[in-house]
Parts: sequence; structure tokens; C-alpha cells
Amino acid sequence: MDNRIKIKNKRVLVTGGAGFIGSNLCEDLLKYGNEVVCLDNFSTGRVENIREFLNNKYFKLIVGDIRNLDDCKKAADNVDLIFHEAALGSVPRSINDPLTTNSVNISGFLNMLIAARDLKVKRFVYAASSSTYGDSEILPKVEDFIGKPLSPYAVTKYVNELYAHVFQLNYNIQTIGLRYFNVYGRRQDPEGAYAAVIPKFTMLLMEHKSPLIHGDGTTSRDFTYIDNIIQINNLAALTENSEAIGQIFNAAVGDRYDLNAMVNYLKIYLTNYDADISKVPVNYGPFRKGDIIHSLASIKKAEVLLGYKPEFNLIEGLKLAVDWYWKNLSPKA
Repeated sequence: MDNRIKIKNKRVLVTGGAGFIGSNLCEDLLKYGNEVVCLDNFSTGRVENIREFLNNKYFKLIVGDIRNLDDCKKAADNVDLIFHEAALGSVPRSINDPLTTNSVNISGFLNMLIAARDLKVKRFVYAASSSTYGDSEILPKVEDFIGKPLSPYAVTKYVNELYAHVFQLNYNIQTIGLRYFNVYGRRQDPEGAYAAVIPKFTMLLMEHKSPLIHGDGTTSRDFTYIDNIIQINNLAALTENSEAIGQIFNAAVGDRYDLNAMVNYLKIYLTNYDADISKVPVNYGPFRKGDIIHSLASIKKAEVLLGYKPEFNLIEGLKLAVDWYWKNLSPKA
């Protein structure tokens, strides 16, 4: 990653900076001499993710909520750019509690845009989502062709894109949205009902417990390693290509694996540490409401307008992720 374009010597706000993606962005920004402001209410973020930064004089933690405009303005004061990562993720969570998902993901997003406008922050890079493609069966997913949303979460992330467009149009804020595709890697939380599939399955296998696949395992995803996401965020923050401003980009690898293949790779890598994991069976259950069956991104737009070239496919990224999980979370490590 060091040979890539990097943000340097700026003051940057990362909302949701104690979360999985946010904390990795904070780490990368600090590495390259930036001042980092982290805004988080710790509803899903974890203090463990940022503990190593707390004594860094270039890191400032603001415990606050994006649903509070004053917190947003306090965090955005005197920053050069904003990475907006704060959100309530998870399709199932949004189906169970659409009201809170709407409040955080739409009202909170609007608050951050208003803070950026009022404090004259020039560049606003935000986490969009592949869930926006909804019921579209077109593969690969191309940014300009979306279907109808399948969950409240998907609705909120699409509304974010609309609000960003309107604020760019009316207030001259440079917005860029990144539609994340199944991001995984170090610091991703394996616990809880709404944990992402890779860390959750990894943790279960390390405990010799059977993971549950919803469906027959042929559901496919464009799994994207965290370092690819760090790269595209840097590119979006620094691009001087006028054609890229105001755009939405797929943040993905441009390749897909089904869940059966993903679990097989997990077992292969984990058996390097514990041979008995190879014997752990996989369970299957019904499909979940709101889940997209197949997901594959076209990354051509990001390649052409941002110069994005993902460095890690699933096979490479998953090995690094498993190594991190074993060293940091395994009961046997």
C-alpha cells in the first residue's frame, strides 16, 4: 500500500472511526502524518479498535452522535475533508428496526452534510452500499443501473446518494460515494446477531462450531479486503479529476465467490493452525429476507476515473484476515 497515492499532512474527520472500516482508515491516515478526528457514539464501534491511537497527539476522539447536529459541527470544525463511515449496517437489523436505521443513516447523514456545508469542508467521501442495487439481476453491477431496494437499509443508503447529489448541486460540496461490496478484514467484529459473515464464520470454526449458511451456499458475493477499501478512499479523497466529483463508484474487486467456496477457503487457512477445523460440518438453513442472491461489481468506472486497482482478491485477502483473527481472537492463540 505504501506505493499508492496517500493523503498526507491534512486534518481529516472520520465518522464511525471506532468501527471496522473507520478504524482502519484512522490507522492509515495517522501513518502518513495526518491529524485525525474520530466521531463515534460506540453503538457499534469498539474502543479496542482505536485504543492504540488514544495517546497519539495527532488523534482526537469525540464521543458523539451523528443524529446530533452540534456533535457533527464540533467534529467537522477546521477539517480538510470528511470520510463518512458512521451508519447502522446490516440488512436484518434494518428489517427488525427500520426506525433506528432510518434515523442514523438518513438523519445522521443529512446532519453531516449540513455540518460540511456550514463549516466549508470541501470534500465529502461517504460509504454507500452495494445493497442499493436491490432486485436488479444485471451482473456485473454497473453504477448507473439499480433496481428497487429489498430492505430498509438499502433505502437509507440510496437516499444518502440522493442527498449527496443535491448538496453538491446546491452547496458546491465535492461529494464522492463508494458502494462497498462485502468488506472484510482486520478488526471486523465477529460477535452479535448482525456480525458479517466472514468474521462470524471464522470465529465459529475456531471454536469448532458449525456455521449456518442461509440457502444452499451458491449465493455469491464480491468479497472485498479492507486494504482495497483504504486504497479507493484515498483515491476518492485526493482525485483532481473533475469527472469523478459527484460520482458513485463500486468499491469491490470485480470477482465473486459463492459461500460454499468462501467457507472452504476459511477451513483451508484455519487448518494451518488447527487441523481439526477441517472436520467441522457446515449447516444450511432458509434464505433470509432482503438478501441479494448474487453480487458482482464492475469496477471499470473506478479504474478509469480514479485509477483504482484492487491489490487483493479473496484468496489473498482471506489468508491475511484469518491470520489476524487467529492471532487476536482465537481461544487457542
